[in-house]
Amino acid sequence: MSRALTIRNILDKKHQTFAFTGLYHEIFGNPEKSGAWLIYGKDKNGKTWGTLLLSAYFSLIMGVKLLYISAEQGISASFKDAIIRAKLDPSNKNFHFKGYISLQELYVLLGKRNPPLVVVIDNITFYTDELKNGALRKLLKDFPNTLFIFLAHEERGKPYTAAATLCQKIAEIIIHVKGLMLIVSGRCPGGMLAIDEEKAALYHGQNPN
Repeated sequence: MSRALTIRNILDKKHQTFAFTGLYHEIFGNPEKSGAWLIYGKDKNGKTWGTLLLSAYFSLIMGVKLLYISAEQGISASFKDAIIRAKLDPSNKNFHFKGYISLQELYVLLGKRNPPLVVVIDNITFYTDELKNGALRKLLKDFPNTLFIFLAHEERGKPYTAAATLCQKIAEIIIHVKGLMLIVSGRCPGGMLAIDEEKAALYHGQNPN
């Protein structure tokens, strides 16, 4: 059994965090380089687009190796269109993609030398069976130096599937995507990021000018 900590122990504890800047820092603060985030929303509201932009920030601006698992769309023509729409930089060598891989394959990949420090799983629905019976918590425990970002569908205003519901409960940061806006909450300052400022303004009944 581990010993109990004093207030001084806790205050002196060092945490590995991302040094976000600008608007990202205002909204996310300096999030830890571990744990889980959840991004959810209805179809055609900008989940993939917004997540690609966020992933570009991690990999290009923060300079960390990121793996985007496109389990739902695969490396399809529509996913290619999403990459083009997000205007991702082709010279960004920290941003890597895979289609669906099993949880077992992910374990093998993360156990290799120089693994990705951020893993995006799009969509958690495709891992519902693999992440049940405590497997989600085990994944986070087994890889304490990896940040996992899970995407989920929305049904009746909430993240869909039991795995997504659990993820919402344990996630440090929760992002609700609605009308091309990322609405950020959780253990961070919180706020809103526009995926496409003009279209988002029109959706939310504002004048883009």
